[in-house]
Amino acid sequence: MSTKSTVQKLNELKLFGLSKSFEDRIIRPDHKDLSFEDFLNLLIEDEALFRQNKRQKRLVSQAKLKYPSACFQDIDYTHKRGLLKTKVLNLQTTDWITKTQNILITGPTGVGKSFLACAFGVWACHNGFSTYYFRWPRLLGDILASKGEGNYLKHLNKLAKVRLLIIDDFGLSPLSDSDRKDLLEIIEDRYLTGSTIITSQLPLKNWHQYINDPTLADAVCDRIFHLANKFELRGDSLRKNPTLLD
Repeated sequence: MSTKSTVQKLNELKLFGLSKSFEDRIIRPDHKDLSFEDFLNLLIEDEALFRQNKRQKRLVSQAKLKYPSACFQDIDYTHKRGLLKTKVLNLQTTDWITKTQNILITGPTGVGKSFLACAFGVWACHNGFSTYYFRWPRLLGDILASKGEGNYLKHLNKLAKVRLLIIDDFGLSPLSDSDRKDLLEIIEDRYLTGSTIITSQLPLKNWHQYINDPTLADAVCDRIFHLANKFELRGDSLRKNPTLLD
């Protein structure tokens, strides 16, 4: 079988990574002396890498991140905002997700809360974890819409099953009784089953008061704060300097 025919057959079988690898490697002079087994192993490794990269891109796309290109390498540690590089580096393992730990990021507007959350989100996608990003007002809006469409339980189940849920801008507006109950449902469903990242301008000590229902606030805060990694940022807005990332 000719190289062209082999490539065509591999594409028909949807082995696109293997197909491209075969086409590239078959003409390389440094591969001429490889055994069949070694050559085949290279092709299989290339196919596996192709599928891994494809899955990573799909997960990032599905996550709908505010900053889909955010990465740890672009985080600015020179700006005085209380962000420790060692603390970020310590979370660049899969342990906190497999152990269903949360990350809570608080601080004034513009100090990089959303970017940091999205960097963790991209990292999670690259490690094969499903991720969803929502701004808190949008999340409440989607929940309200799901109730009107009769898909409320289905929507909650979707939020419960994702491995990493990012809630950005928590606490921007007062909560209704319905909002409080929905928040409890989300947090309760995810407790010890998935990790959640929450960013907020509200200090952690004010979350209980923000929820404004002692019983619900106790239940929500207890589950959120349990096994939580906390980043309490401070300082001036990074937006004042266009060369710094938010």
